[in-house]
Amino acid sequence: MRLTSFTDYGFRMLMRMAGAADRGFSTAELAEEFGLSRHHLSKIIQKLAQAGYVTTRRGGGGGAMLARPAAEIRLGAVMRLLEDGQPLVECFAAGGSDCTIDGHCRLKTRLRSAEAAFLADLDRSTLADIALRPGTLDQGF
Repeated sequence: MRLTSFTDYGFRMLMRMAGAADRGFSTAELAEEFGLSRHHLSKIIQKLAQAGYVTTRRGGGGGAMLARPAAEIRLGAVMRLLEDGQPLVECFAAGGSDCTIDGHCRLKTRLRSAEAAFLADLDRSTLADIALRPGTLDQGF
């Protein structure tokens, strides 16, 4: 299974924010830290903010920060949010696929089961479980 970069960086940002929950992070700061464009990062923050995981404030002392405690944010829920519209395989997409063996395929059931198990495992963990510890980045991961 491979995550989109959107989800990968979404988790990285949340981990970073959880490690310093008392402060806001500017998009410029996070973009530089992760080597990501500010535009792409802003889209991720916007999606997280719309779902209530992050709050944003403009101006001095502003930036993005967690909207609720990291212990209340389930990783499976974040994964579902950020991977929304990204089916594991073509035949899982809304509207189906052009697969010639659709209706006879026994792999599809196994993949749905594996995907459900993957998400269930993430549902057992919270952002607090994976938060970066203060000073981690200063020590070079």
